[in-house]
Amino acid sequence: MYQLKLNTSDKTPKYKQIIQSVIADIERNVLKKNEQLPSISELSEEYYLARDTVEKAYRELRERGFITSVQGKGYYVNSGESRKMRILLIFNKLSSYKKLIYYAFLKVLGDKASVDLQIHHYNARLFEEIIDKNLGKYNYYVIMPHFFPEEEKGLAIKTLEKIPANELILLDKDLPDFKNECLSVYQDFERDVSEALESANDLLTKYQRLVLVFPSDGNYPVEIVRGVRYFCVNAHKEFVIKESVEAEILQAQTIYLVVEETDLAELVKKARMSSFEVGKDIGIISFNDTTLKELLGITVITTDFETMGRTAAALLLDKKKIKVKNPFYMIRRETL
Repeated sequence: MYQLKLNTSDKTPKYKQIIQSVIADIERNVLKKNEQLPSISELSEEYYLARDTVEKAYRELRERGFITSVQGKGYYVNSGESRKMRILLIFNKLSSYKKLIYYAFLKVLGDKASVDLQIHHYNARLFEEIIDKNLGKYNYYVIMPHFFPEEEKGLAIKTLEKIPANELILLDKDLPDFKNECLSVYQDFERDVSEALESANDLLTKYQRLVLVFPSDGNYPVEIVRGVRYFCVNAHKEFVIKESVEAEILQAQTIYLVVEETDLAELVKKARMSSFEVGKDIGIISFNDTTLKELLGITVITTDFETMGRTAAALLLDKKKIKVKNPFYMIRRETL
């Protein structure tokens, strides 16, 4: 008789655990196409489950195409290895950079999977709602775990723990407090930023001061601040944090590091109206590369978003459960 994988200490509803168990075994080819499943009565008696619980699970599995029913005979597996995987992507927001990840992810998967996209907007409670509504309906859950405020991160981690580790992929951000072993392709923001700045020490020595333009309401990782501060301490540079450049009076021997495009535009405008020469008297570094920044000669520190998407998809297809740090580097241009 088919062996269900049920966890009595798991708060996930039993009918969802039945669904997850059957889908997982279909994907692993433990259950083969046309193989007969235990009847509702057999599962109810074997695992001390209410008939309604088993019936609800079988009904959803049938509606989703995983199994089929033959009147008078029972339930049969309707899906084999050739069936498309269902993947739920949950991003923190939509942006041009997130789109690069998304399309690179889709390109590697090709016709092997169908992918749905939802946004949690940094909100752990909204994220919990999304997971509770969709748990058991997908083969994989690919999540960007950026959440604010800090107090809500505990709820986010509890929600992540509801997802079986072999179905979970974390993207873009590492979570040291999350102990479940799952696939992860991430940025190490603190280390990445400090090492990218250190790699350009030969150009940064002419600047005595570094201003990080870091809006407190922008939902950016605080590890960025730590990475910049670490670099400044070791490079013996004055470190200043500003909310925006709107009221900033430019100073010589200063390098400006900006995370938002609006601040970058305002900074370039101020620099052009000043007597300072960019790349000599003042420096400008922006986060994340774009074609426009390349055309304007703006120095950037950036991760490789397309590589992140490709790597996550390739490792998912290979059913790997490893942690991979995504490439991060500085692109030197005229503003440094």
